[in-house]
Amino acid sequence: MMGYIVYFIVLLILPIWAQLKLKSTYGKYSKIRSTSGHTGAEVARIILDQNGLQDVQVVESRGMLSDHYNPLTKIVALSSHNFHEASVAGTAVAAHEVGHAIQDAESYAFLRMRHRLVPIVNISSNMSWIFIMIGLFSSWSNGLLIGIVLLAAGVLFQLITLPVEFNASSRAMDQLVAHNIIRNEEERHAKKVLSAAAMTYVAATAVAVLELARLLLIYTSMNRS
Repeated sequence: MMGYIVYFIVLLILPIWAQLKLKSTYGKYSKIRSTSGHTGAEVARIILDQNGLQDVQVVESRGMLSDHYNPLTKIVALSSHNFHEASVAGTAVAAHEVGHAIQDAESYAFLRMRHRLVPIVNISSNMSWIFIMIGLFSSWSNGLLIGIVLLAAGVLFQLITLPVEFNASSRAMDQLVAHNIIRNEEERHAKKVLSAAAMTYVAATAVAVLELARLLLIYTSMNRS
């Protein structure tokens, strides 16, 4: 009983806490102007050019915290506030996304692995719960097993995402310091923004792993009976 309580606490509370932490931290440091005076777009362009990535474009993206790097189009997309404003949060986020562009240019192994898994996960994530639900309601253990295997692909994707994101943040901090874009207390503040963002990935991975473990226990119990 206690195990189920802990499970549901992690399942429900951890992702919500991580999202609230990110919004709170980002909201705080998005209001603090960076001493360099560079907008997120300018920060991204500076770091890209300093790393010989003139072919990577920096564009504006709609939606809050919609920032991302697209390896297929070689585009760093920054949400409107980060693109136009000179804030500590925007500086950190822009550098993080450029960190992914640098990973791509250097053929970072975990990033390549994640890219290869994308088409597989797009299919397996939709199919997995069909088999899982059929297996659970009909007591068809083989159907449940198929669903678990399909779900495992998504869990693997989440696990691989962690080193990709942490490495991008590490690269971001190195670049910001090396090119004198952030100074003094800003370095600590930028780390807080990146750490809060990373926690959302940690929370998602923890939930995915726990759910996979729960289904494996059900499958094992089903076979025993």
